[in-house]
Amino acid sequence: MNYVTPEDAVSRIESRHHVYIHTAAAAPQQLIKAMTARHHELRKVQIFHLHTEGEAPYVKTKYRESFRTHAFFTGKNVRKAMQTGEADYIPVFLSEVPHLFHRGIVDLDVALIQVSPPDKHGYCSLGISVDATRAAILNANLVIAQVNRNMPRTHGDGLIHTNEIHFAIESDDPLPEHHPSVLTEMELSIGRYCAEMIDDGATLQMGIGSIPDAVLASLKNHKHLGVHTEMFTDGLIPLIESGAVDNSQKKVHPGKVIGSFALGTRSMYDFMDDNPLIHMLDCAYVNDTSVIRRNPKVTAINSAIEIDLTGQVCADSIGTVQYSGVGGQMDFIRGASLSEGGKPIIAMSSVTAKGDSKIVPFLKQGAGVVTTRAHVHYVVTEFGVANLYGQSLRRRARALIKIAHPEHREELERAAYERFQSIRE
Repeated sequence: MNYVTPEDAVSRIESRHHVYIHTAAAAPQQLIKAMTARHHELRKVQIFHLHTEGEAPYVKTKYRESFRTHAFFTGKNVRKAMQTGEADYIPVFLSEVPHLFHRGIVDLDVALIQVSPPDKHGYCSLGISVDATRAAILNANLVIAQVNRNMPRTHGDGLIHTNEIHFAIESDDPLPEHHPSVLTEMELSIGRYCAEMIDDGATLQMGIGSIPDAVLASLKNHKHLGVHTEMFTDGLIPLIESGAVDNSQKKVHPGKVIGSFALGTRSMYDFMDDNPLIHMLDCAYVNDTSVIRRNPKVTAINSAIEIDLTGQVCADSIGTVQYSGVGGQMDFIRGASLSEGGKPIIAMSSVTAKGDSKIVPFLKQGAGVVTTRAHVHYVVTEFGVANLYGQSLRRRARALIKIAHPEHREELERAAYERFQSIRE
């Protein structure tokens, strides 16, 4: 492998190049900083990535002539830049991001990645983040790698031979970590409601955050659960170690935990390291509805920023303010719906941190509809479960009002009456 300094590695990036950055906790910070340091000699470099952890210095206003960011998913480090014009958001299903590269819709000149050290056969691993990165590597003209001794080796699609890497740097940077928070009674209540809906033998998909953690914490007594999820988190490990998750009922990759990227603690990364139970695969495959639906009882648990009385789900923006992204919510909502015995679930607290209702008469102006009302089945809050599938608009409104916070129900009832003239049939 051709090891060089970070400065030498990124010296191959030219003005107007299209540069892909590795996802989540795998974002190669040394390469990112070295590239940004060349801002005075670079112009109109187009940067593409999903959510990334760590710093994103290239979105600073003072570098706006040098770099322009196009995010398929908006993380905390680029949200402000979305408002000031240094970054743009590209709405796209996670399952289709690799297709943008393969079909040349997004041409890539450079891929900046982070990998494990090579094994005796010359293969490095993309470790905790395969997602769309494998597709980026296959389509970029130049692959520059940060070889990190702290990156776990994972099984699956993430192997990359040193021959595929044009330039590399060495590092031992600690990977960014996400530590689970202490669960509140409200979150535990939502978790219990969701857990009651999950059958033994179900195949699980859920993301990061307190509510997914609360669901996982409530599944200790379940049996023969399987995992086919875009994201692997710490909350899965106790279920694997206890035997509640054994993947024995899955039709696709039975006996294996399937994921596409991971974000958690160092102990989770160590658990993943060279673990043949866990396969990290390309998100075009993991999030493919036709693959997801083949597993039995797929239970997909996703969240929302707000949901209107007809069931429209906004999960990526607060009005016109871009907050996150489409991600894989629709991929798994649809896949679970088509799975035999599947259950697509939207789980959220009934109110925001400010006490505003998340169940609303109308979505905020400019809000993005991530999941349409035709796709929504179950909505869960700390006050219960609403099953909207096959229900009329009036019945949907009535069911959602029942699980709204009591302080907001009267207001919602008035709004429903004004819209439908009645909320009874």
